[in-house]
Amino acid sequence: MEVFNSRSLKPYSTFGIEAKAGLFVECNKLWQILQVLEQFNREPLLILGGGSNILFTKDVEGLVLKNELPGITAEAESDDFMLVKAGAGENWHQFVRYCIQQNWGGIENLSLIPGNVGAAPMQNIGAYGVEIKDNFYSLEALDLKTGNLRTFSAADCKFAYRESVFKRDLKNRYLITSVCFRLSRKNHQLHTEYGAIRDELKQGTTNLPDLLAISDAVIRIRQSKLPDPAKIGNAGSFFKNPVVEQKQYEQILEQYPDLVSYPAGEQKHKLAAGWLIEKAGWKGYRKGDAGVHARQALVLVNYGNASGKEILQLSQDIISDIQQKFGVILEREVNIY
Repeated sequence: MEVFNSRSLKPYSTFGIEAKAGLFVECNKLWQILQVLEQFNREPLLILGGGSNILFTKDVEGLVLKNELPGITAEAESDDFMLVKAGAGENWHQFVRYCIQQNWGGIENLSLIPGNVGAAPMQNIGAYGVEIKDNFYSLEALDLKTGNLRTFSAADCKFAYRESVFKRDLKNRYLITSVCFRLSRKNHQLHTEYGAIRDELKQGTTNLPDLLAISDAVIRIRQSKLPDPAKIGNAGSFFKNPVVEQKQYEQILEQYPDLVSYPAGEQKHKLAAGWLIEKAGWKGYRKGDAGVHARQALVLVNYGNASGKEILQLSQDIISDIQQKFGVILEREVNIY
């Protein structure tokens, strides 16, 4: 375990933005984390996972601690279900594929989402009809004030759309060390209701999809729509899909009959943020090296040398334009530092 001074963070975030950490350390054991926290307890602290949901707009003063805690273990099982614990530093997609190999079902729709396991409950990540909360059992997290480990249930996490207690009330208070999921061992409930998944599965060789077929379909869909961060810097979906009341929904629908939306509870509708951005003319927009992806308007990209401030300003310009055109306020999904 080595603590580095003035470390570049460009390799540690999928946006590929140049920023420096005053101090930087990678920890793959809990005792290392405890030792570092004690040694640098007076320094401002930023916990970094896979770096797939953060935009650096400035250098980071203080300590950046990269959480690399590993491990996948079966905690308990029954005939129908399995409890599986994964270290926060495990790569999310690799964890999903490992579970599929074991025939453990529930998270296959979340294939190819970038980042690490520890960030999954923080964001309540979701895709194609599935969210983390649907298969979440518990997590363990280190209280950064006391140094004690605490177990959080699903209720404790206060999951909402791309939200949890760790992004609000307990932000910067805990470091997630491991996450436990309740996955099916048989009679899997497959989520194939999304049109894109159905279309992809039709291209396959069987009418009876399994966990692997769904995962492969999701991977193909994501690869066809989303840029590879290794080639073009990005953090996936930059904005949340906004939820509006019935009256506002009807007003927008009257003006735009092709509006893409989904039911979001009684008298509420979730609008496709990507559709709004594309309709407003931003898809494929580029200013310098900051841009909106040509195939997916929900994704802001760094074509090489964009600064975090340029990406942030682009997002603000889009937010202002969407509010002016549709009366809808977009909210960023990506964390801004």
